[in-house]
Amino acid sequence: MPALPVGPLLSSPLKALYADLDGTLAGPGGSLYATADGPSSRGAEALAALHRASVLLVLVSGRTRSQVREAARLVGARSFIAELGAFVVDRTDPETVTANFGAFRGPGSPFQAMARSGAGAYLLERYAGRLEPHTPWALEDREATMLLRGLIDEREATLDLERAGYRWLEVCDNGRISRTYGSLDVPEVHAYHLVPRGVSKASAVRLHRQRHGLAMGETAAVGDSPSDLQMTSEVGAMVLVGSRPGDDDDPKAFRTEAPAVDGFADAAGALLAPAGP
Repeated sequence: MPALPVGPLLSSPLKALYADLDGTLAGPGGSLYATADGPSSRGAEALAALHRASVLLVLVSGRTRSQVREAARLVGARSFIAELGAFVVDRTDPETVTANFGAFRGPGSPFQAMARSGAGAYLLERYAGRLEPHTPWALEDREATMLLRGLIDEREATLDLERAGYRWLEVCDNGRISRTYGSLDVPEVHAYHLVPRGVSKASAVRLHRQRHGLAMGETAAVGDSPSDLQMTSEVGAMVLVGSRPGDDDDPKAFRTEAPAVDGFADAAGALLAPAGP
């Protein structure tokens, strides 16, 4: 994956930016100003520049609806996507909510169905010592996904679920967590979501674009995880912050050297650069 180019990333002016929250816009501890190298105001300045350019800011997160709603209010995002794509919300009066539940077919909520099925318990037993609930956030009022942490291969885990009869579910990697946990025997820790098949940030971005009449070429996304990279198929440009060079050769995907906060600012600056002739 190439580094951000000097020139603009889009051939048309940016109209909407889909921004991941934790690990992208927010740094360590979920702060808009915290970076590994100390405080930085560049993320906040980038948000102001986006608002001055009348760019529609859409927060995209694995957090619950109530958690993302509050974050959206604070940063001036008029829309948000919660629980890894399960909800697409416009902050209108009254609020407009579209459920994006993929393969789930009621009754009740996807979370309730997962709890009844024992799928979460199956994964915790299958990957004992390598996977656990992502407490305390896993205990929030979740509606569509189960939140876990550890280090596993999400593709292998999804195949395990299928073999065990949980064919309507899959596991998604929502990025690295900046701390370790003594209860886990793993070298690094990632956040994982157990979701209905078809639920993703990409499918939610598609729903939002269609609702607002946005062409792919006038939108972009910024993130830090594999679940964010999936948005590449639905936007004109994708930027992963703090990402190492990889084998992803999609011409619309780029990386920044700087991680959260400063990396978001670098991405916003490139996306707001005037398009060439």
